[in-house]
Amino acid sequence: MLDCAIVGGGPAGLTAGLYATRGGLKNVVMYEMGMPGGQITQSSEIENYPGLFREDPPLTGMDLMESWPKQCQHFGLVHEMKEVRRVSKSDDAFIIDLGSEKVEALSVVVCTGSTPRRAGFEGEEEFFGKGVSSCATCDGFFYRDREVAVLGGGDTALEEALYLANISSKVYLIHRRDEFRAAPPTVERVKKNEKIEVIYNAGIRRAFGDVMGLCGIELQFNDGRENMTLEVPGLFVFVGNDVNNAVLRQEDGSFICDLNERGEVLVDLNMHTSVKGLFAAGDIRMDAAKQVVCAAADGAIAGMQALHYVQEKIG
Repeated sequence: MLDCAIVGGGPAGLTAGLYATRGGLKNVVMYEMGMPGGQITQSSEIENYPGLFREDPPLTGMDLMESWPKQCQHFGLVHEMKEVRRVSKSDDAFIIDLGSEKVEALSVVVCTGSTPRRAGFEGEEEFFGKGVSSCATCDGFFYRDREVAVLGGGDTALEEALYLANISSKVYLIHRRDEFRAAPPTVERVKKNEKIEVIYNAGIRRAFGDVMGLCGIELQFNDGRENMTLEVPGLFVFVGNDVNNAVLRQEDGSFICDLNERGEVLVDLNMHTSVKGLFAAGDIRMDAAKQVVCAAADGAIAGMQALHYVQEKIG
């Protein structure tokens, strides 16, 4: 039986494993299908992680996370590339369903995060991966010296628009409101960038193209203006995230612990869920700030609390 099972290998999961093993737990496994690091590895520029800053070239998410797995596994954390289908409870242990096998654990830390949300306009799925993307770092290179569009008004959208402005000839930033909800310094940088044209009070009605991929998008306005067409080969969508809580769903459709109306896990300040021994950290939890430093802090708290829980349980 595992002392602790960690589901998810982003900043929260890695840090939970570091603190749990360094604190004394011996059998701790982190389940992550891909390479550890999480969504932050796709970020083009990191300038708000304390103690780490690089101006030219800027520090990327991949740079930031490069050394984390080695450090977090130094004290005994084991990474298994297996998919967790469900976390359930049986008597005094948790059952980790891996499909082909089931593993018991005294405690569980769920750090499965969230996934970029689709905007839902016509043609989005048809051209996703063929001009429509949710990762500027991954796909921005394909649009060097070409015009692109970005949909969204939060920090991620504006940061990625700034990144694309370094590659593309022009960036159309499309926002459904008349003001941004991103951090003021980021908004100011966007407004000062001559290669970024902001289009307020607009959404995307449809994306169109041919067998080669995206050719353009049709905008519709909520302030009475006529529809407008932008001929762009690349569109980057940043309109929020969906919570990855599927591993918490039980066979009868209920969830093992309490969630809010957005599907986020309810936790206290110690990352305790409504089920003893089950912890949630990072973007899956309620009111998550969706920042790496906060996810790491969540993971540290959850790892220490799992340690204390197991120590008390086994005496």
